[in-house]
Amino acid sequence: MPKLALYIKADLQGVTDLQPASDDFEWFFKVVCNSCHEEHPKLVSVNRLDSRELSTGHDTANFVWRCSSCKRESSAKFDQLPDKKTLRPYQLAQDRGQDFAPIIVLDCRGLEFVGFEPRGTWKCVGAESGTVFSEVEFEDGEWTDYDEKTKEDVGISAIETKWERLK
Repeated sequence: MPKLALYIKADLQGVTDLQPASDDFEWFFKVVCNSCHEEHPKLVSVNRLDSRELSTGHDTANFVWRCSSCKRESSAKFDQLPDKKTLRPYQLAQDRGQDFAPIIVLDCRGLEFVGFEPRGTWKCVGAESGTVFSEVEFEDGEWTDYDEKTKEDVGISAIETKWERLK
């Protein structure tokens, strides 16, 4: 079964360690059925704290979906990144331009995620000051604030994402 990694890239200005603000976070994805290749018309939400039983009754997953076209049941569950973490904060690259970096991995069965929208509340840390910004919400794809300790504007913009299969 394919393991898909969500990679993120963003312009971080004076902040680092971008990640969801809590473990109880709703991730919003675009999903496609692997059987009939039908794309769900709306974004679906997946929470790593949710556990749903599959219709077989033999396993659980964080997301269970029955395709409206072919009626096949598919599922996905959060898995570990190669470094054994389940979430990796996106960090400021001091020595080079910002690159794509994996943030989460999902083990997908019968479906693929093909899009991501960074909704909800995120958090990050001041790169120089260590100030925690715990209520980061992206309006029009960006966020700005002011770091009182460094007396500098901080922000996140130009968010890009992509999905890649892990080997």
